[in-house]
Amino acid sequence: MAIQSKTKNNFTTASIIIFFSVVSLIALMPFVFLTLSSFKPGVEMIRNGLSLQLDFENFSLTNYGYLLTDRDGVYMHWYKNSIIITALQTGGGLLLSSMVGYALALYRFKGRNLTFLLVLVVMMVPIEILLLPLYKLSITLKIINTYRGAFLPFLVSMTGIFFFRQYAIGLPKELMEAGRIDGCTEFGIFFKIMMPLMKPAYGAMTILLAMASWNSFVWPLIVMRDTAMQTLPVGLQTMLTPYGNNYNMLMSGAVVAVLPIMLVFLFNQKSFIAGMTAGSVKG
Repeated sequence: MAIQSKTKNNFTTASIIIFFSVVSLIALMPFVFLTLSSFKPGVEMIRNGLSLQLDFENFSLTNYGYLLTDRDGVYMHWYKNSIIITALQTGGGLLLSSMVGYALALYRFKGRNLTFLLVLVVMMVPIEILLLPLYKLSITLKIINTYRGAFLPFLVSMTGIFFFRQYAIGLPKELMEAGRIDGCTEFGIFFKIMMPLMKPAYGAMTILLAMASWNSFVWPLIVMRDTAMQTLPVGLQTMLTPYGNNYNMLMSGAVVAVLPIMLVFLFNQKSFIAGMTAGSVKG
């Protein structure tokens, strides 16, 4: 019986590994198509479309050279804009969202439940409904076509607040009392004691907030008016026009655009898994 049970477990494990390996390959196929196409001339895209054909005679790094030289190096301006906006929005969002979520979880004050209810309500509001009021507010604050206009309206993430609140609920309140006895201020308790304990939550939300900011399209399209101030998603979209498509820069630019998010994920992978699975095991 023990041998049969072990064999059954091995078969189940192998089946799961094979299944998820196939799913992973399917998920990676678009990126493989994109990467191979980035080494081919743009004419090949128009002629044959996306394909896995390995024609090494047509492979070259010319398309990547266009990113630095073509159109006065505007691609690098888009890249810089995306990095700055993503860094500011992610860093500020992590700090503010974690502080709000921590307060909603561990402090008792009048209106706490109502505040959390409002957070849930805002999470369910489609972003399209907020675009017009946010745009009018940005005009009033004179932050149109600036970095501030791109990241300030979405600096505090409702999803981040909800996530940090749920994580902070499981933190030991005894540490807060111990900190107060030692003369630590409330901010000192948060930054010196509680923040290190929330490292897995920070790792998970770093990936989610960075991806949301990096891939944001609608709001940067609205608020950024100059070509040099556009972000990567908006800038790459301008290469597809009714009068001609610049596949040379589009494919190579899309490949390079993926690299920062891949690095963010690799550096925060362990924290991401720990943060997303927190509370799944009791005892």
